[in-house]
Order: sequence, then structure tokens, then C-alpha cells
Amino acid sequence: MILGAVLAGGLSSRFGSDKALAEFGGHTLIALAVDMLSGWSEKVVVVGRETAPAPTLPDWPRPGMGPLGGLAAALHAARDEDYEFVLSCGVDAVSLPPDLPALLGPAPACLAQQPVIGIWPASAWEALEDLLRSDERHSMRGFAERIGARLVEIPETIANVNTPGDLAALQAARPARD
Repeated sequence: MILGAVLAGGLSSRFGSDKALAEFGGHTLIALAVDMLSGWSEKVVVVGRETAPAPTLPDWPRPGMGPLGGLAAALHAARDEDYEFVLSCGVDAVSLPPDLPALLGPAPACLAQQPVIGIWPASAWEALEDLLRSDERHSMRGFAERIGARLVEIPETIANVNTPGDLAALQAARPARD
């Protein structure tokens, strides 16, 4: 069983407002991310926010830990609720490959260009706790390397929305609908 986790605990400082509530194609970014993961997961949670279009979890062990704090919370939830894997993405994942689980399988694996998009065994919670308690750099790529995750290269570019300009460029590049 797969627990989907939208990592949404960032401050959106480069965006200038709450990025999760920005709209793309008439939907908020957070709703798009939840919808995408729901197609591949038995349950989806949003980590790092108090309100969302799915159940929420606080970052672990506390806010401000970056994406790893969100992933740690999701791995704890997966362990406690008997999920085998966590499929993660950022709140700004407006478009993911339709065959993402197949591209990433078997776990652990993440996208080389955006390691926040990955599939992680629930059993990795202990390794992540150790990393978060250490003086080592707290990065998704570092965690992936620590647990031997494959870095998966894909030909398409995955959008990374950090500024309103990034979002506007995605909107402009979006094909017109009839």
C-alpha cells in the first residue's frame, strides 16, 4: 500500500505569497498535487500545513526542517498506519509523468532533477530520523544517497514553481484548450 504525501511546509518566501494557494488552470497548486497523488495512492496526506484538501500532518520533528521534515512525518504516518511506501511530491508539482510509480519503482527511488519526488519505503523512517538528528547536511539528495535510493533520470522537465514568474511561464506554455 502507498501513502501519498504532498510536502507543503515551505515558507514560499521566493513566491511572495502562499504558493500552495496559487492557481494553475483554475485549480490551486495544492489541489493539483493532491489529485495527482490520489491516482497512485490509497490515501494522500498534506504535510506542513494545517488546512488542505486532504488530511494534514505537521512536519517532524518540528517545522522549518525543509522537505525532509515533511517526509519524516509521512514516513512515521506510513509506519503507524501499515503503509509499505510513501510517494512524495512538492506542493508545486503541477504535472507529473502519468507513469510515475513505474518510473520510480522499485523503492527507494527519486527523480534526479527533483529528489522531493520519490517513492520511499516506510522502513526508512529510522534512517531519516538519524539524519535529521545529525550534523550532516539535511537534503533530500543526501537522504536518498544515505538509503541507497536510485536517482531516476527522465527526459521531461518537471516544473519547479518558486516565483510568480515561474507560474506565469507555465501558464503561457500550457496548450490552449478548445
